Amino acid sequence: MSLSTQPYKGARDFYPPEKRVQKYLFSVMRKVAESYGYEEYDAPIIEPIDIYLAKSSNEIVNEQTYAFDDRGGRKVTLRPEMTPTVSRMVAAQRQELAYPLRWYSIPNLWRYERPQRGRLREHWQLNVDIFGVTGLQAELEIIELANKLLLCYKATPDMYVIRINSRKLVEYILKDYFKFESDTVLKCIRLIDRKNKIENDEFKNLLVELTGEEKSVELQSVLEAVSLDSLPEDIKQHSSVNEVKDLLSLLARNGVENATFDITLMRGFDYYTDIVFEVFDNHPDNPRAMFGGGRYDGLVGLFGAEPVASVGFGMGDVTLLDFLIVHDLLPPVHSETDAYVVLVNEINDQTQQVITSLRDAGLNVAVDLSTRSVDSQLKTAIKKGIDFVVFIGAEEISSGQFTLKNLLTREETKASVADIVTTIKNNAQKQ
Repeated sequence: MSLSTQPYKGARDFYPPEKRVQKYLFSVMRKVAESYGYEEYDAPIIEPIDIYLAKSSNEIVNEQTYAFDDRGGRKVTLRPEMTPTVSRMVAAQRQELAYPLRWYSIPNLWRYERPQRGRLREHWQLNVDIFGVTGLQAELEIIELANKLLLCYKATPDMYVIRINSRKLVEYILKDYFKFESDTVLKCIRLIDRKNKIENDEFKNLLVELTGEEKSVELQSVLEAVSLDSLPEDIKQHSSVNEVKDLLSLLARNGVENATFDITLMRGFDYYTDIVFEVFDNHPDNPRAMFGGGRYDGLVGLFGAEPVASVGFGMGDVTLLDFLIVHDLLPPVHSETDAYVVLVNEINDQTQQVITSLRDAGLNVAVDLSTRSVDSQLKTAIKKGIDFVVFIGAEEISSGQFTLKNLLTREETKASVADIVTTIKNNAQKQ
């Protein structure tokens, strides 16, 4: 029996062309995060499952984790998200760290769920978190950074919308305004979080089961509010309404004008405590939430440390790539190899000196060592997607002039090593 060549279901192989795309995505993530002063961290891919049982949703822990007992009998899991991990790390050095703390990471995460568009079992995710800021300036910075990321991928504000809500407001509406018990409040939050993923009639029926006929009608009316001003008068008096208004105003004054209030936005995780947000794609072929985040002030305290004000978001690579593709924003990604050396004769010390000179000058150079014909070597360079070929033979070494061929334009020139370096570097700067 032969072994399958397919990767594990819901995971991906990254051949060099796909890896180049990933490197491009990650390079923009790192550049933008670091431009705001965020520092990169990392952590083990395996965590004790207890840290997710505390505040992650039951769906993730019970249905989506890759949980198992290790050989020491410890219950562990491949990490399904990064927020509990970063909170654990902050708690471990709570007193030593300098606040405000700005951290980011791009880990791979695992969830056992049905692979579909926008969702795989393994994905990579940019996580950006700020610790130690209690005011709205933290939410402003995090959302502004998320917006800057999309702009740096060449998106325009009309391509997406940033939807904002407050978990404080939601809990006030459900617990104090409607007088639901705590268990019903939690179930309502999880149901409303699924509102746009299920049929409207199914949502209404489930809401009636949870809240009763009369209150379900009232709650649905509240959920249809299209703005803060259209909420019932008693609800509009709550402090969280002014907080959302202030945040929207701050964002607009700082150039983020495509943010809006959405009373149905929940974010499924139990650890969110206040402002939450999600970024939605406006393209008709991809009308979905791409990524989001919010404030989670209580999570660090679960690890026995003094609580720390915390705001963050996670941007997954799968939904980001879908967004870039559907909006035709993914740029051509070139090979990391600047030049491919085609050997006219067998390699010798003089040939190696030329190749070393090219590398010492800062070029990435691959050499065909196959001893095949020149045409075969040339076809390999083309197949690899390398832009330039340098032909080296006895005659070229004797004259110090080498044939440089641009495989994109088909132009050939005779050039010295120094001129080859200049030409290739100038071409790279134009890309």
